[in-house]
Amino acid sequence: MEHITLLLAIVIVTALVFDFTNGFHDTANAMATTISTGALKPKTAVAMSAVLNLIGAFLSVEVAKTISGGIVNEDGLRTEVIFAALVGAILWNLLTWLVGLPSSSSHALFGGLIGAAVMSAGWSSIDGGTVVTKVLLPAIAAPLVAGLAALLATRLTYRINRKVTDEAQLKSTAKGYRAGQIASAGLVSLAHGTNDAQKTMGIITLALVTGGVLAPGSNPPVWVIVSAGVAIALGTYLGGWRIIRTMGSGLTELKPPQGFASQTSAATVILASSHLGFSLSTTQSCSGAVMGAGLGRKGGVVRWSTATRMFIAWGLTLPAAGLVGAGAEFLTKQGSWGVAVVAVLLVAGSGAIWLLSRRKPVDHTNVTDSQHPEPAGVVTMAMAAVTPPPTGTAAMEIKSTIPAPAGTTADPARPATV
Repeated sequence: MEHITLLLAIVIVTALVFDFTNGFHDTANAMATTISTGALKPKTAVAMSAVLNLIGAFLSVEVAKTISGGIVNEDGLRTEVIFAALVGAILWNLLTWLVGLPSSSSHALFGGLIGAAVMSAGWSSIDGGTVVTKVLLPAIAAPLVAGLAALLATRLTYRINRKVTDEAQLKSTAKGYRAGQIASAGLVSLAHGTNDAQKTMGIITLALVTGGVLAPGSNPPVWVIVSAGVAIALGTYLGGWRIIRTMGSGLTELKPPQGFASQTSAATVILASSHLGFSLSTTQSCSGAVMGAGLGRKGGVVRWSTATRMFIAWGLTLPAAGLVGAGAEFLTKQGSWGVAVVAVLLVAGSGAIWLLSRRKPVDHTNVTDSQHPEPAGVVTMAMAAVTPPPTGTAAMEIKSTIPAPAGTTADPARPATV
């Protein structure tokens, strides 16, 4: 620790700030469906998620090693490059949080790092093979695999319960699925801590290597693991309520069996990728699982207008964060005054976004309030209209009213019910 310079200390603090934003940005991954279905109260849900995020940070360092020694060439890499990369990632995280879009904190970090490294040393500083195999391919595969798994799990769940028709049994089954949701949400939180906290560990380790504190290829020190785990847990406890609202009801309306299926599928994909060292996006995995669960229930709908905006945000994350990272690195190359300017711009930009968020605040008191979501779309609503409700759910009484025919003895002001 005695070899850490002022610049390196600034980079470490900035990395922990990113980790903090990652925590509240991605709380929705674990707890949005649990909150929206009423399995847990909002504050209880985020507190549970925070504790499990902290525990998960200690389970593996494979993803951290991928970041600290795989994506960029450590030789000749300047500490300022990492600072510029973090600026791009933090600002993109805050911007997407402001508009309630569950974009990828992971890809924001990778985009900022790639953009800053290219501005500093050119394209030769990027390991293209690692970027493709451990970043881009998992980004495409994760939501598809998690979505397909959730769709199949949802259909299997309803099929198992297709003969349950008694009202008391239905209530008991729903209660059981809510308990299952709590367990599966805990698993997602654990997986999130395992995968996402490691990204900050990797960045800090990379900074320590560039600053000459650690040898290339070193594992994260214990103090790095602890600080990254605590930072992401604190961010998770604050709760990214805007994104929780989008994930909980903006994409699709979920029942407890669907919530259980989506969270279990997402957790399985995330934990498997962490074990293999693939730094996938937990946001994309969980979002894909939510959409798969929505499609898996007969009569369920996915609001593709919201999903389309989310897909666009996913596609823009890497290049947008990369451009900001490259611009920040251009300034830091000018010397100490450039680093100071970038730091001021980061604080000013973050403050402006926070002030904008106060115009229409979302917190634990109104996160489940109706937000009048956009229509699901003509095709999706037509499919829902002609698809029978899921087997094993209580039939709802359906009534329609029409005016009484002229010439009848019925009260003309009273509609006939059929």
